[in-house]
Amino acid sequence: MKRLDDFRLRLGRHELVPIMIGGMGVDISTSDLALEAARLGGVGHISDAMIKTVSDRRYQTKYVKAKMAQYKYNAENRDKSDVKFNLDHLAEATRLHVESTMARKTGPGMVFINCMEKLTMNAPKETLKVRMSTALDAGIDGITLAAGLHLGSFALIEDHPRFRDAKLGIIVSSVRALQLFLKKNARLNRLPDYIVVEGPLAGGHLGFGMDWAEHDLATIVGEVLKYLKDEHLDIPVLPAGGIFTGSDAVRFLEMGGAGVQVATRFTVTRECGLPDEVKQEYFKAGEDDIEVNQISPTGYPMRMIKSSPGIGDGIRPNCEAYGYLLDASGKCAYIEAWNREIEAHPDAKRISVTDKTCLCTHMRNFEIWTCGQLTWRLKDTTHRAPDGSYQLLSAAHVFRDYQFSTDDSIALPEPA
Repeated sequence: MKRLDDFRLRLGRHELVPIMIGGMGVDISTSDLALEAARLGGVGHISDAMIKTVSDRRYQTKYVKAKMAQYKYNAENRDKSDVKFNLDHLAEATRLHVESTMARKTGPGMVFINCMEKLTMNAPKETLKVRMSTALDAGIDGITLAAGLHLGSFALIEDHPRFRDAKLGIIVSSVRALQLFLKKNARLNRLPDYIVVEGPLAGGHLGFGMDWAEHDLATIVGEVLKYLKDEHLDIPVLPAGGIFTGSDAVRFLEMGGAGVQVATRFTVTRECGLPDEVKQEYFKAGEDDIEVNQISPTGYPMRMIKSSPGIGDGIRPNCEAYGYLLDASGKCAYIEAWNREIEAHPDAKRISVTDKTCLCTHMRNFEIWTCGQLTWRLKDTTHRAPDGSYQLLSAAHVFRDYQFSTDDSIALPEPA
């Protein structure tokens, strides 16, 4: 049986190991994780989700504190339309994270940044343009547009000097979404450099409804490949979601994929940004502990471990400090849900909000444990210590296991 290393991902003049590590926010896909992928010849991602929080945590800036101080007067107000992001600070935080990452890059691979459309930030076009343009200014190798169709995103940076130089990719979950994107952007004469086709077993936000189980990644990939062939479009396709072994990946490359995007197995590596105690929760999770729910204020279904502390928590909306999911009118579904419960239980010392979650606060605190459907298999990829804990892995070990394994095998690490 072939190994993943028998194939190469070609992005322009770059020839890469066909492994892309997905961009997990908030700072779950750290610089260290992305840089390991690049060192080994693949593609790594950092994420710009809640970039000011990441900057404060990593580089000792004070952006969140400054924003909170500016809008503290509005904390009791359910109308958040006044709560705007300082675009200069947003650019500074993005530049700092990207430049600091790229300055450390070694090896033949590439580092991209994952930009989520659903981080609307009370000014969707303005904030997204700043995030993308600044990442290009700071030297990022490429941008992956995620969590939405991004029909107008390319146009936001069409005047940037690196618009046709940097790699620009999109994530879709259907051939229909791809068609819409290509039609909308036809006037730009600028095709995506790659297409990540994300299936129903992926982690985090899904591009499906609650009927996700009725869909199949291989079928969707086949439809996308056929469409591209019929339209005579040569765009690399990278399947994603539920690709747990190198052999899984090989099967997709043999059907015409150019590479694969993987993430779940890297959540329990030392380079991953999750706290070590949370990584143990990922190891311990059983198949029945993983659910797809609709608590995200974005409106997208979301997959997570059902014991996540943020599920059902009735914390006060913290938009003055964060506010990344505020729409163009300053609204968020969690604000409405929280105020509804406050009005229904005016004397309660603590309320529970079960239908939505304050995603900004809980992702910042690592209390929503988003995960892929096959997270329950992680315990089979390592050793268990006598105290019941699981040995963390290195990103290099997981990367090379994907790269060189055969026959659906998984290589265990050397015992600690």
